[in-house]
Amino acid sequence: MTTPESPRPLSGPDIVRATLRRNIGAMARGTVLMGMYQAGETAFPIALGLIVEHALRDRGLTPLALAIVALAVISATVSLSWRFGMRVLQKANTTEAHHWRVRVAARGLRPVAGGGELKSGEVLTIATDDADQTADLIEVIPVLIGSLVAVLVAAIALGLASVPLGLLVIVGTAAILAVTSVLAKRIDAGTREQQALVARAGAKVADLITGLRPLHGFGGNHAAFASYRGVSSAARRQAIAVARVNGAYAGTAQALNAVLATAVTLTAGWLAFEGRIGIGTLVMAVGLAQFIMEPLRLCSNMPKYVMIARASAERMALVLAAPPVVPPPAAEPPVAGGGLDVESVGFGSLREVSFRVRSGEFVAVVARRAGAAADLVALLAARVPHDAYRGTVRLGGTPVADLSVDTIRAHMLVNPANAEIFAGTLRGNIDPSGGGRLLAEAVEASLLTDVVALHRDGLDHAVRDRGANLSGGQRQRLSLARALAADAEILVLPDPTTAVDAVTEQLIARNVAALRRGRTTVVITSSPAFLDAADRVLLLDEGTIVAEDTHRNLLAGNETYRATVSR
Repeated sequence: MTTPESPRPLSGPDIVRATLRRNIGAMARGTVLMGMYQAGETAFPIALGLIVEHALRDRGLTPLALAIVALAVISATVSLSWRFGMRVLQKANTTEAHHWRVRVAARGLRPVAGGGELKSGEVLTIATDDADQTADLIEVIPVLIGSLVAVLVAAIALGLASVPLGLLVIVGTAAILAVTSVLAKRIDAGTREQQALVARAGAKVADLITGLRPLHGFGGNHAAFASYRGVSSAARRQAIAVARVNGAYAGTAQALNAVLATAVTLTAGWLAFEGRIGIGTLVMAVGLAQFIMEPLRLCSNMPKYVMIARASAERMALVLAAPPVVPPPAAEPPVAGGGLDVESVGFGSLREVSFRVRSGEFVAVVARRAGAAADLVALLAARVPHDAYRGTVRLGGTPVADLSVDTIRAHMLVNPANAEIFAGTLRGNIDPSGGGRLLAEAVEASLLTDVVALHRDGLDHAVRDRGANLSGGQRQRLSLARALAADAEILVLPDPTTAVDAVTEQLIARNVAALRRGRTTVVITSSPAFLDAADRVLLLDEGTIVAEDTHRNLLAGNETYRATVSR
């Protein structure tokens, strides 16, 4: 499925081409400056050779002064061209990496058809490491061209002094690039596999940290650690294999560079011994032989950088090409205040589920099976592709199949039962946009007031990553406060108070019902406090709605309901 933003799914080569095309101006400026830098670096041994040649022939202060001025000009050129060249390239590099990080993160935050093949930890790795490695091409290519300029200048300078020396540099450079290009192909497949395994390890540890408390609760932490150790060990073995190949590649390239430098030096010495070149030319040749080793090293590393960038781009394409779970927005948006309708829906453990929540109504849903509640939440949260379920879900009279995720969320908020808590402050977690008008009311309704009162900074109290400095009940109330502060037209709350005590739960249920009066609210829970506060209660059993009434009437007259809420 395609979107207006991207006529067709992006591939890895598409991403690389887009990166280079978008930064062609910065790369051109950087290439000119890096070429000047490398040419200036090459000019040093050439200038020294000419100074020695003229010093032996024309003794005096004037040639010495001119030599000093020439060296000063070369030094200034080298310093300024490097400074401004790297400034241009690194600015473009970081800007482009930011561009891809934002695109990957934005796509990763949107539901995709089938749930996608990548976990959140892998998406995080792709949005950081892979985005950076792809953008590195902006910096690598101009540096490579500058290095080739240096080698070319050295070859021309040596060729003017002695044709054999110039030809030796040109032929040797071509041979080194040919050998390293062949070796780089061996790095490609190993690098792809290593990046994939590292991303999987990141996903595994992210999932492990997220579920650490529940894992400890039922003793599953050791099995989870063993699972992570297996994935991490596979990543380590692959990294070692890639390191071996990289080591062989770097060693071979360095050895070839040294062979060429040695060949140039020995050839220049032999020509000087035979009197075919002067002492100044010998000094220049020896200096250039030492100098060109660094440009040659950069040139020989170029294929490796390209392989890494291409593998990273293809991993980004996995995220960016994932089809969204819904098509573009419908021509007619939902009618405000139209309520929520679920008509004959079948998905997972749900079968022929039908109910209606009228505008402004407070409805609770009790599920006898946790799986049925989870399926209903996934359906309402637009995490299920439309072709994966039967029936129709309508929002304000419009089928959600005709709405974009953004449009759905603009009218209905499904607050996750285990919502993320972000590093920052209490205020920032409750009102991320800074424009919530129900901040104080939401804090009061969720009984987060005790947490605020405990700390001198109040709502500006610092919260650690994932709410590590808060208890489970405090994190859950913080999540509830955030959902209430959003003041959504339709609010769905799955199990909002499982981590708080019964007295607090009773107060929260009353507060939520009062705050949401006149606004459509659906609570999926077995909490007697919320069930009693609801206008209606729906009993979901065997995948369908089997009863509906007030909590007290169901409690008195329905044995199945009584057994469900009292267990």
